[in-house]
Amino acid sequence: MGFFAKIKAGLSKTVNLFKTDVRDLFKSEGRLVDEDFLTELFEILIKTDMGVAAAQEAVEEVRSSYRGRVVKQEDVINILKEKFKSLMRQEGVPIHFADSGPTVILFCGVNGCGKTTSIAKLTKLMRTLGNKVILGAADTFRAAAVDQLVIWSKRLMVEIVTGPEQSDPASVAHKTVARAIETRADLCIIDTAGRLQTQKNLMNELEKIKRVISKLIPDAPHEVLLVLDATTGQNGLSQAKHFTDSVACTGIFLSKLDGTAKGGAAIAIRQNVGLPVKYIGTGEKADDIAEFNPDSYIDAMFED
Repeated sequence: MGFFAKIKAGLSKTVNLFKTDVRDLFKSEGRLVDEDFLTELFEILIKTDMGVAAAQEAVEEVRSSYRGRVVKQEDVINILKEKFKSLMRQEGVPIHFADSGPTVILFCGVNGCGKTTSIAKLTKLMRTLGNKVILGAADTFRAAAVDQLVIWSKRLMVEIVTGPEQSDPASVAHKTVARAIETRADLCIIDTAGRLQTQKNLMNELEKIKRVISKLIPDAPHEVLLVLDATTGQNGLSQAKHFTDSVACTGIFLSKLDGTAKGGAAIAIRQNVGLPVKYIGTGEKADDIAEFNPDSYIDAMFED
């Protein structure tokens, strides 16, 4: 499946919402842009969880361009697409690779966000691109989490470093990075325990993991990816802010996009948190990953 097709498939529920609700706004001969129309449009946009600010900006754009005029559906869609693309614009590459030695990527997120599966998807993608990858299972408090990552490592044929149950997660991270250096791996991807952003002791543990890693490679971790479950919508904003404050996240992996009509949440996250969305998960298989492209994402949201 091609890049655009993956995004479109992942956004299918959001696409269906727009197709049905926006179409219902219009008659065959068009619709007068008045306050009733703008209110209805705002309510449709809010359903996608893009947030009040983004929805208001989009509605204001339509108001200033077409107020008092009869418009067709495509006129409004084009205005919305351009506005959302401008709100989503981001610079940079998905992964900032180290100039030399292994590139270290630390994954974090709340319980149940799809972190382990997201790691597997990124690992598969990086292996496909020819990178040697080593995994670190630093979620030492849940045996099931370690077992799940071990299963993925076998499927993807990559080495994994684990530690005894209940052992210090930072020590596992340290061993993983040391092993990556020893084996000249290109990428070292480390899983961490799911935690609520309000659990101060666990957030401190993440900070410790970062410190330990930096003792081996001074500028590591090179990426700290926060996995956000797309189905949580606006709730992801609080997670993103707290995790970023604690461990300086560098980007977002938006998971479970295929299970939600809240595709607009990516707009709210980009606008309110400022973190770039690096990758999106578009399904349950290891291949269901797409590098995030804002223009393609918005185009897919409105694809007919």
